[in-house]
Formats: sequence, C-alpha cells, structure tokens
Amino acid sequence: MAELFLLIGNKKYSSWSLRPWLALKHCGLDFEEQLVALDQPDTAAKIGAYSPSGRVPFLRHGSVEVWESLAILEYLAEAFPAAKLWPEDRAARAYARAVSNEMHGGFAELRYTLPMDVSRDHRDQNRAAKVQGQVDRIEGIWTDCRKRHGGAGSFLFGRFSVADCMFAPVVTRFDTYGVKLAPAAADYVGTIMKLPAMQDWIAAAKREPWVIEYPVWKEPLT
Repeated sequence: MAELFLLIGNKKYSSWSLRPWLALKHCGLDFEEQLVALDQPDTAAKIGAYSPSGRVPFLRHGSVEVWESLAILEYLAEAFPAAKLWPEDRAARAYARAVSNEMHGGFAELRYTLPMDVSRDHRDQNRAAKVQGQVDRIEGIWTDCRKRHGGAGSFLFGRFSVADCMFAPVVTRFDTYGVKLAPAAADYVGTIMKLPAMQDWIAAAKREPWVIEYPVWKEPLT
C-alpha cells in the first residue's frame, strides 16, 4: 500500500481534485487514489468518512492529513523537496505563490460560466465572451510569468510548479470551450494538455459512467 493516499471526485468535473493529482502524477510520486462520484446519494457519506471538510480532495501521508487543494500542494512541496514544486529563486517563488493564490480565490464568474468537463467538446458554445475580462486577466498572468520567470522552459516558471497545477483546470476549460487565445497563451494550453499525466486524467474521465447535467451557468461540484 502506498504511503500517500488521495481522495478525489469525478475526473470529468472535479477541478480541485485535478490540482494535487497532477502534481503527484507528474512528479512520479507513488500514491493510492480513491475516487468518489459526486452528486450521488452516498457522496457526502463517502467523502465525510475521510475529509473533515466534507469535500475533495483529501490527502493522507502517514499520520498527516491535509484537505483543500492549495494546502495539499504546499504540503507536497515541503514533504518532497526534490520535486521542486516551487521555484528556487525567492522572487519567482513569491510571484508563483501570488498567482496561485489569485487563481485559488478568484475568477468565480469564469468558473461558473465555463464549468469543467474534460469529457466533452463544447467549442460550439460562445461562453467565453461573457467572462472575457477574466480570460484576459489569466492570459496576462501567463504572459507575465513566462516573461519574468519562464526562461527557456515551457511552464509558467520554466519548470513544472504548483502554479501550473493551480491553472491546469482553467487550461482544460479553455480547451473544452475553444477559448480564443493569443499564440503564447495557446502554446501554454498545449503544453499542459499534452502532459502524459493530463492525458491519463482525461482518458480516465472519458471512461467514467457518471454524467452530471448542470443547469446553464451552474458551476460543477468540486
């Protein structure tokens, strides 16, 4: 049995679950994964058996228990320093923390208008126009990160980091809804979508039997 255990929601819909899962998978850390289908009669009971918040994701590492995506990523960065989940440069690390927290606490309208669903193609839906200001802000973050701290790497801070994990669900949203982006931002979407770990997540999502039909503009469970 792996020392690391991660409880997640549906891979089709659970944006918050994707973030720590992607970090664990991309960094090659051995972990046990357990999925709880969301929006089912027994969902709350199954999650509540592990997570004190009653929400996913939830991480257990030996005797340590952590819930909430960014807290899990912070813990993984400390527990596995060889993974280098934060930039080594202090200025870059501060910048990465700032944009990660902005993603964590912001962009509510974008989340609501472009619900995550990696199993379907919604390029025919012109939803992004309703949240263009937030799309522009995210493009600006990506461009600025790459310009200031990207160097020769293809990720926001050169090498893969917590910041990439935090923006990964937005990447899937931009891909799902065919959001028009400047070339540099479109290239970054391609970088994340082509990651073997992301491809594994999407393939598994497409095999899931559960379908949640959300009303127009309703944000999916996370």
